[in-house]
Amino acid sequence: MICTVIQHKTLQEILAVLAGCRMAEVRLDRCSLSLDEIEECFSQDVPAVATCRVSEVAAAAPSLSLEEAASICEDRLLAAIEGGAAYVDVEIDAPAEMAGRIVEAASESGVFCIRSFHDFEGTGSLDALYSIADKCFSAGADIVKIVTCARSSADVERVMSLYGRYATGTLLAFCMGDEGRMSRIDCLREGAPFTYASTDDKNAAAPGQWTASQMSEMVYGGFRFIGTESVSVPMPASKSLAQRAIIAAALAGGVSHIRRYSPCDDSEAALSVAETLGAGIIRNEDELEIEGIDAGPQCLGLDTMHVGESGLLARLMVPLLSMVSRTPVVLTGEKSLSGRPLGGLKETMSRFSVSLAGASGPDGTCHVPVRISGHLSSGQAEVSGKDGSQAITGLLMSLPLSEAGSVLTVHEPKSIPYILMTLEVMKSFGVHVSVQMYGGKDFLDSGGDAAYCTDMEFGIGGGQRYRASDIALEGDWSAAANFLVAGAVFGKVTLSGLSTSSSQADVAIMDILADAGASLSQTGDEKGDITVHMAPLYAFSADLTHCPDLFPAVAVLAAFCNGTSHISGTGRLGGKECDRGVAILGMLSRLGVEASISDGVMSVEGHPLAWRILTGNLLRGGSFSSWHDHRMVMALKVAELGAGSPVDIDDIECVSKSCPEYLSLFRQMTAAIVQGNNQI
Repeated sequence: MICTVIQHKTLQEILAVLAGCRMAEVRLDRCSLSLDEIEECFSQDVPAVATCRVSEVAAAAPSLSLEEAASICEDRLLAAIEGGAAYVDVEIDAPAEMAGRIVEAASESGVFCIRSFHDFEGTGSLDALYSIADKCFSAGADIVKIVTCARSSADVERVMSLYGRYATGTLLAFCMGDEGRMSRIDCLREGAPFTYASTDDKNAAAPGQWTASQMSEMVYGGFRFIGTESVSVPMPASKSLAQRAIIAAALAGGVSHIRRYSPCDDSEAALSVAETLGAGIIRNEDELEIEGIDAGPQCLGLDTMHVGESGLLARLMVPLLSMVSRTPVVLTGEKSLSGRPLGGLKETMSRFSVSLAGASGPDGTCHVPVRISGHLSSGQAEVSGKDGSQAITGLLMSLPLSEAGSVLTVHEPKSIPYILMTLEVMKSFGVHVSVQMYGGKDFLDSGGDAAYCTDMEFGIGGGQRYRASDIALEGDWSAAANFLVAGAVFGKVTLSGLSTSSSQADVAIMDILADAGASLSQTGDEKGDITVHMAPLYAFSADLTHCPDLFPAVAVLAAFCNGTSHISGTGRLGGKECDRGVAILGMLSRLGVEASISDGVMSVEGHPLAWRILTGNLLRGGSFSSWHDHRMVMALKVAELGAGSPVDIDDIECVSKSCPEYLSLFRQMTAAIVQGNNQI
């Protein structure tokens, strides 16, 4: 990326520059700003570096002692950190105690710390440069910046050779002066996270510095960035929430209203299930009015139940049908669901006196269609959660209808956020279940983080009935993840209709993007618009065990992060619309991205967008299989933004399973295009 250096400007002038650039360095030693103004500068969406050199503050006010100058710099840098700086730059020769406090504050706030060295007279030996870099890393640097004055091409070669010694993305080294001018661009080819440019010809911060517009033309050329500064892309309703709410409303006594509904194949399948149960449904634009059946044990006599292509409905309805139907029921499905194994479901249901019969795979797991016989019994039971949360959701929604209470213990639970979402929906419809989570030392040390939970115990009171409710559906984080990744890599995107306090598992994309270095902000409260702004992106580690639907989008994100990212939880990728582990590796390979899976971890070798453009390594286009999987189509559309030629996807309309408006929303997002050289 290109970092525009801002100096000798007022607050309003700084804000004007920030509005027109993708990244900036604010020279707090060269701008007269109050601490409040500094905080305002760094509260903007644009990722910014805070720099305040002790030597420059001291030179500007000769009456100051070194300690006084250091104190002024410390106050300014701390204000920048408080305001939301993405980076803070502390020169390596700054007073050690002051520098230590800044490094600590940056670490506590999740701010990258740059320890920098500048030589305006010449370039030292290679050993001297190594020594300086090592000293910077030892002094708390996340990124080491080494800038020297080049007197010859040999000086430039020496500085650029540093990139072979240190991890990619952790070094920012180039040369000043005419001899070193091209190194300011070449450093991006070597793995530097960003480089510096001036606002214009009259404001160069160092000899040989390009203007931002000149550098943008040389680095990005005509690359088309996305930008939605004046448009919020509305996210459709979460199908995970919609399906649960529709089934709960169908079971309830009375008339429920579900607002902010947006149709997709899976949610429409839930409505069809509700009608088969006997519920009455009236549609009024984006609102559903559902008259429930006041369900109780064996209240229906059903023969068949069709669940469309929804894996959730298949696993949810098996226990529910065994509770509400007094007769055996054949559960049917369509498309990819017919071949998807219902892993572990047969064994789980046998613990509740329910038998499943039908097609079986080579490992003995049952497949749709399946015949459900027996009545769901209450009591105490222990089941495995390693096959996912959907069958657990079905048990939790069904067992409260039994006249007697139950205690359900789930070992090795997966997709825990979806289980908690189920409990929230049930509570909204008047059904209450208590839950306790357990784990080992990591669980206790984390304060009860669900990621370390090994067991869950549910206390389920019997004789409960669902009551009508009025609820509004949240926007869908699973679809939103793709738009957010697009904004983080290719420009800027603003989304509406989401809640950052959501129980949806895929809200985890926010933490993943933050860990990768993306710039994120939200207006107002937890339901305000969310904006993601491109920033230097770094390799990350993420565990998607509890949010496996994020894998395709996160894999594309990793392809544009500097270094090798590690994404664990690949064991959850089987039994989806396709084998997503195989599909994602195939997708990445065709795109030209190196990736592998080993011991449940997907490793993806990534490179920044600027590197890909400069080295001619944009993703490869061509013909791609969707694997008839909506999540794969969504991720491929994001990948196409960074491809050198079009990406043609078969069965692209399969996105209708969860988000039929995805393609139109994607066009809306990409309609606001900014040319690569249109930058201050």
